[in-house]
Amino acid sequence: MSSMQLPLTRESVLEAHALIKSCIHRTPVFTSTTLSKLASSGDTNINLLFKCENLQKIGAFKIRGATHALARLTDEELQKGVVTHSSGNHAQALALAARESSLVRGFKIPCYVVMPRISTPSKIAAAEGYGAQVVFSGPTSAEREAEVRVVRERTGAVLVPPYDHPHIILGQGTMAVELAEQAEEELGMPLDAIIAPCGGGGMLAGVAVACKGTGIKVFGAEPREGADDAWRGLRDGRRVDSVKSLTIADGLRTPVGFTNWEVISDKNHVSGVYTVSEEEIKLAMKLVVERMKVLIEPSSAVPVAVALYNNEFREEMQKLARGKDVNLGIIISGGNTTIDKIIELFGAKN
Repeated sequence: MSSMQLPLTRESVLEAHALIKSCIHRTPVFTSTTLSKLASSGDTNINLLFKCENLQKIGAFKIRGATHALARLTDEELQKGVVTHSSGNHAQALALAARESSLVRGFKIPCYVVMPRISTPSKIAAAEGYGAQVVFSGPTSAEREAEVRVVRERTGAVLVPPYDHPHIILGQGTMAVELAEQAEEELGMPLDAIIAPCGGGGMLAGVAVACKGTGIKVFGAEPREGADDAWRGLRDGRRVDSVKSLTIADGLRTPVGFTNWEVISDKNHVSGVYTVSEEEIKLAMKLVVERMKVLIEPSSAVPVAVALYNNEFREEMQKLARGKDVNLGIIISGGNTTIDKIIELFGAKN
């Protein structure tokens, strides 16, 4: 991508938001009395505020980073197209951003996306529907990145990483700007904290940068079984560079990127990362669908599950309360699942 990179500051996030807000949805913030009661304990009342990026364009937050990244590229850089690797949501986001940017720039911007063969069929079809040329790879990050190199050598396309670039990070951080404004101005519930899912870490890093200096604490959430690399990295004091997992939260089967790790490993940005089991992810997803009537994908259920079932996080919220209610923002990162997938997850009786 362009060598001219913005610094990772709250001011840069605000600038990014001003640049892209006409191209994205200002997604709603929902509340749930039932889920808030489940998250509360003892004398501590936790008010959950859900930032519903499942209602964003392409059904996920990724359109924010992709739109911002393309907006920062020159016409010359875009002439040969853009390429990325993604399990689905970033693929759709980049394809749509390229299509919409083509209308603004006045020339066609080719979009190539490398997707694992095990990607959800609906996500593959959606990426192709937005105009992407899909190239398949193996499931690991190393296999995806190797295929991207092949595409770049063949086409000269500009790489737009799914998460590990300042312009992606800043674009994703715009959701935190909106969430904080909506919580205070629309709901009268100023945020105390936000928890977001963590895969490659672009969203978590962006949210953390956006909240720096605001007094809002930021936390991350990961699947415990195989995709808990941020949690393990913080425990061991070093970044984990590979992930092998078939967690149902398929959007989080990715190691934290180098740039994102610098933010996430900084306690001044991210106060902690917490993990949950596959069963807890399923239980949280079921609650959101049945109680809130909101369709989410499993990755979105991970921070909900942490708020409901992770005892260490619940203790952290009690400490944060100090005799008052805690307003906790939860990022619902996307809703790109299918009825068939839901039947597969919940249809079998144990």
